[in-house]
Amino acid sequence: MFNLLLAFIPVTIALEHLAPGQQLLVFATSALAILPLAGWLGRATEHLAEHAGEGVGGLLNATFGNAAELIIALVALKAGLHDVVKASIAGSIIGNILLVLGAAMLAGGLRHSEQKFSAEGARAQATMLMLATIALILPAAYSVSIAEQVPRGLGFVSISISVLLLIVYGLFLLFSLVTHRALFTGSAEFVHGEDHPPPWSVAKALAVLAVATVFIAWMSEILVGAVEPAAHELGLSNIFVGVFIVAVLGNAAEHASAITVAMKNRMDLSLSIAIGSAVQVALFVAPLLVLLSLFIGPKPMNLAFSGGLVLSMLLAVLITGQIAGNGRSDWLKGVQLLTVYLILAITYFVIPDQMAD
Repeated sequence: MFNLLLAFIPVTIALEHLAPGQQLLVFATSALAILPLAGWLGRATEHLAEHAGEGVGGLLNATFGNAAELIIALVALKAGLHDVVKASIAGSIIGNILLVLGAAMLAGGLRHSEQKFSAEGARAQATMLMLATIALILPAAYSVSIAEQVPRGLGFVSISISVLLLIVYGLFLLFSLVTHRALFTGSAEFVHGEDHPPPWSVAKALAVLAVATVFIAWMSEILVGAVEPAAHELGLSNIFVGVFIVAVLGNAAEHASAITVAMKNRMDLSLSIAIGSAVQVALFVAPLLVLLSLFIGPKPMNLAFSGGLVLSMLLAVLITGQIAGNGRSDWLKGVQLLTVYLILAITYFVIPDQMAD
């Protein structure tokens, strides 16, 4: 039944060309079109994980899921919309570790009273997020304190930190996929039968991942083009749209995948999808966009996020590290993460754009 929503793909394409003024309708249909595509992406990731392990499966899901966000960010970067790019980056990090992980823990906890995962692997990912947050705090502090006296220094700091983050992310991949792979593989055992058929071949799973990602990127680009006019028509601020609407819809793939596997008691894969996606955005997507902005767009982008966004990311990382550090989860932990997300959303909902910094 869920696949019936695939019919909204041609509907969205038709509306974009035949009724471009109907932004609310385009927004609704493109959002509905993304949902089944995200489901197919999650299904392919789950099959790949049975071949390669939870860590590799989560990494592939995060990579393909973030492809749409990267494409959207590149379009905004080319247009010089640095504030939109930064808001979507912050929103993606916050959304993945609070909304996606929280919903996964809640859904999994309602079906299983207690779920276990690798505490060492979760702590390693949480530490990477804290490292990324530190890397974003310092450029923001520099921008507020002495950027006016040494204006060129902010660009140097941003580029240097971006290069370091990319190197650290590469080393993290080496750690999680090669030298310490056992910390991220999980302990789930699969018994194939009527309830759990044999996994797809690697070639089929990769093909489904690729096709789903292409269509998610296409629908996401249409959605982002419609979401701001539609949101403004409803009276929502730009910062709220970027952090909580665009980011949530951009995370649809991770959201569906993380919840699905959590309900099947595969929390190692669920954490690899949710936290792993946030780590990839913070340590790979954000610094990559800074370096690409040297060649794309009217001017380079820096890493100086607004104070409000940096504080929100720091609080999200702190509570995620606290909750994911002991290797067990239940529905109450999911509620706690979702509550923090709702608190942030309510706060940003009432803050005008000119006061969001």
